[in-house]
Amino acid sequence: MEKLTLVKVGGKIVEEHASLKQLLEDFTKIEGHKVLVHGGGRSATKMAERLGVESKMVNGRRITDEETLKIVTMVYGGLVNKNVVAQLQALGVNALGLTGADMNLIRSEKRPVTNGIDYGYVGDVKQVNTDLLASLIAQGVVPVLAPLTHDKHGQLLNTNADTIAGETAKALARVFDVTLIFCFEKNGVLMDENDDDSVINNLDKTDFEKLVREGVIQGGMIPKLENSFSAIDAGVTEIIITKASSVATEAGTHIKK
Repeated sequence: MEKLTLVKVGGKIVEEHASLKQLLEDFTKIEGHKVLVHGGGRSATKMAERLGVESKMVNGRRITDEETLKIVTMVYGGLVNKNVVAQLQALGVNALGLTGADMNLIRSEKRPVTNGIDYGYVGDVKQVNTDLLASLIAQGVVPVLAPLTHDKHGQLLNTNADTIAGETAKALARVFDVTLIFCFEKNGVLMDENDDDSVINNLDKTDFEKLVREGVIQGGMIPKLENSFSAIDAGVTEIIITKASSVATEAGTHIKK
């Protein structure tokens, strides 16, 4: 199987010119087939403020009403996505910006009301079009995926970028030897959140569950790691959680079968 690296990069990195430039230069150094999945939440929040639309969050997740959906579509599918594509083209990478609606790439269902919370137009991924994505990649195209999907009935849905990365990695693992890299602002999963050098180099499911019980791993890192173990179970070869500036290196926390 040919190697494929899927990189998921958070909003903060793609929203600042210097950090994005560095990330994309490092991304071009990764050998073999590549896919990039990006967020853009901070830009969406800023745009909402400028347009006088209130951003509502519950447990760190955005409530997507009708007006918010328009803003995230503009920001994720337009501004952020096309900026990334243009910069990759400048680096000689033949990038193609896509949402889940393009070519029926990622189909979702609107999230039902959960524990009394209505998330609005938020999608839970049901299907990734593996064959189509694999055929683009085989032609030397580098897909750049925005965190938007659709329900096949004409409705766009705001979808968590970590979830899109995980589900896309699982789908492509049927065709490629997939490494999934989650980039964020820390050096990896830390034993001590105040010590950037306390990286847990290798993590398995047993250690993960123990560290959650002990309160070492908490907050937003828990769903990120749950997604990671789910992806490993579905055939992804390796997951690396690392700092964006280390994307072309072996640094960070490694999760393998």
